[in-house]
Parts: sequence; C-alpha cells; structure tokens
Amino acid sequence: MTTKPLRICTVTVAAGECALLLFGGETNSEPGLTTIEVDAAAEKMIRDAGAYPTFKGYNGFPFSICASVNEQVVHGFPSQYELKEGDIFSIDVGVTLEGFVGDTATTIPVGSVGDDLLKLIRVAQECLRLGIEECRDGNHIGDIGSAVQAHAETHGYSIVRDYVGHGIGRQMHEDPQIPNYGKPGKGPKIKKGYVFAIEPMINLGSHHTKTLKDGWTVVTVDGRPSAHVEHTVAVTENGPEVLTLVKEAASADAEPAVV
Repeated sequence: MTTKPLRICTVTVAAGECALLLFGGETNSEPGLTTIEVDAAAEKMIRDAGAYPTFKGYNGFPFSICASVNEQVVHGFPSQYELKEGDIFSIDVGVTLEGFVGDTATTIPVGSVGDDLLKLIRVAQECLRLGIEECRDGNHIGDIGSAVQAHAETHGYSIVRDYVGHGIGRQMHEDPQIPNYGKPGKGPKIKKGYVFAIEPMINLGSHHTKTLKDGWTVVTVDGRPSAHVEHTVAVTENGPEVLTLVKEAASADAEPAVV
C-alpha cells in the first residue's frame, strides 16, 4: 500500500491501463477464442502502452494474464482451450508502469449462459462494490471482509478462504492481506492514502479449493463454478476511489469512481 498522493496518481495510470485492457478482453471473449489468444492480445496492449505485464515472470508465472474458466478460481494458465458457449471466464491482469502496479479482474459470460451463472457473477460484482464501500479512513480491514462475506452468504454462495486481497503499490502484493471474510471492527485500521486490491472470489458450491499439477491453477474441489472480480482502490479523504474503472464504459448508470 502507499500513502503519498503522487504515488496514488502513478498507480492510477497503471490501474487505468488494466481497466482498458479488461475492456478489450470483455469485447473479445467470444466462443471459439483460445485463452492463449486472449493472453497474447493482452500482452501486446500492455507493451504498446509502454507498460510491463506484472504477472509475467512473477514467482515463475509464465503468462501475462490469469485466465480461469468455470471451476477455475484464480491463477489459471492461458492455453489452447477454446472458450465455449455457456462458459464463464475470469481475466485477471496486472500492469506495472513507472514503478507502480495496478491490478484488476472480471468474470464474464461467454455467449449465452445459464441464469445461475449470471447470478453468481452479479453477486460477485455486488460483493466487490460493498467491500469497496468499506475502504474508508478509520474503518478496519475486517469491515471489508465482513461486507463481502455477508452478501455472498446471504445468496447461498461460499467465500474462498485460501486466497485474499492485498495492499498494492510498488509491489503487486503488499501488506495488509485483505480476506473476503471477517468481523466488523477487527484487523488493522484503514488510513487515508492506502491503496488496496479488493478481490472477492465466490463459489457456487463449497469454499474448498485445490491447486492443479501446473502449480498455479486453483480450482474448486467440487468442480462447481467460481467468480472472481477485482478493483484497485485508493482510500482518499472523500472516500474510496476506484482506480480501475473503464472510461469507455462510463455512463449515468455506471459504477461511480467514488463510493
């Protein structure tokens, strides 16, 4: 996390590149595309913008995005898998620019999908908004997790426990860890100037996960679908400011930058 306005501005630029990248990814994720094609397009966009794909080489991760389909929760390897009608596809991307990192993710339907999966995605997005609302000076980290957990569980979904959100700034993963579960008023106090990556991961079935033999791809143990969404958020004197909004998608009914 960071506490200096200049750093927040720099993170905003990096995070903005993430947002634009996801906007491109959403418009290009159609049946028949392979996830490795999406990865290649993402890397080109990042490098064309003068930035660096943060994930590539991070602890040995070999790709520019995490591409997780259906029961894959996070850290999915892009591959020759062809996206099919009815899939849900999570794209997670990090961008480093001028020494600072932005991080964002979305889960999108591929073609026409079932109502149960559309609801899963919608509730994940609602959990994200509720978590962001708690990113205020004087609140606690537990307030974020409590808001996310309560909303997900109200709708009958489980919260992934093994992976969490995090502070972000010069490094992709900085203190504090930000679980998507918790109790109000517990954990470290949030201060103005902090920057967080808030990222709910909710499952249609059990919260239990396992890692595949590639050492990275995380899947649900029961094989049921998972949704993952994420924004980079700055804590300002006016409240939380979402740094990874897509400008092209801004409209009267779009998610506000300050909530």
